[in-house]
Amino acid sequence: MITPLTILLGIILLTIVLDLILIFDTKITRAQGGKILAFSGILILPALIGIFSLQTHIEDSKKTEFCLSCHVMEDYGKSLHVDDNEYIPAIHFQNNRIPQDQACYTCHTEYTMYGDFSSKIRGLEHIYYQYIGTIPDTIKLREPYNNRECLHCHDGARGFEEASAHRETPLMMDSLKSNGMSCMTSGCHDVAHDIRNLAEAEFWEPGKLKAVPAHESTAPSDSTTTDEEE
Repeated sequence: MITPLTILLGIILLTIVLDLILIFDTKITRAQGGKILAFSGILILPALIGIFSLQTHIEDSKKTEFCLSCHVMEDYGKSLHVDDNEYIPAIHFQNNRIPQDQACYTCHTEYTMYGDFSSKIRGLEHIYYQYIGTIPDTIKLREPYNNRECLHCHDGARGFEEASAHRETPLMMDSLKSNGMSCMTSGCHDVAHDIRNLAEAEFWEPGKLKAVPAHESTAPSDSTTTDEEE
C-alpha cells in the first residue's frame, strides 16, 4: 500500500541520488538535460519533500498516541479507560463510537470548513507551551464545548432522536441543535475526563470480561420445575 510516508521516502532517496550525481559529475550541468536534472535535484524535489513532510506530519498529529506523547496529557489518556458510563470520552472510546487511533482529534477538532486548520493552529500552541511556555495548573478548553461537535455524529441517530431526555420539552431538541443548551449541562453529559478523581476510578481492560455479580446472574434456578413435575 502506497502511503504519503512511502512517497516521501522515495522522493528523499531520489533527491540524494541526483545530488550525489551532481556533486561527483559537475560537467553534466553543461548540457540542457543536465541543467534540468540539477534544477530538479536542487529545487523541485526538495520542495516536494517539504510538501509531503507537512502532509505526513498532519496525519501523524491526528493520532491518539501523538496527543498523549506529552507528559501532561497522560492522565487524559488514562481517563479513556475508566470503567464508568458517566465518563463521556471513555464510553465513546471503549465502544468504538469514535476511531480509537484518532480519539482526541475526532472529538476536539471543529466540524467547520476550516476546522481542521484551526485545530492544527491550537495544536501548535500546545507544543509551544509544552517546550517553551508555562503549562497551566488547570488545563481547560479555550471556549465552551460546542454541541456541533457532538451532533456531527449523533444528529439523526435513532438513539439520540428518540431519547426521552432530549424531548422533555417541545423546544429541547431545537435548543440542543442550535447550541442554546449545552450537551454538557449539569445533570446531562457533564462528566468529561475528570482526571482529579482518577485515583478512585476503576479501569476497563480490553479483552477482560467484567465479572457479573451473583444476584444479576441469568442462570436458571434449581427450584424451577417443569410441567411434568407439576
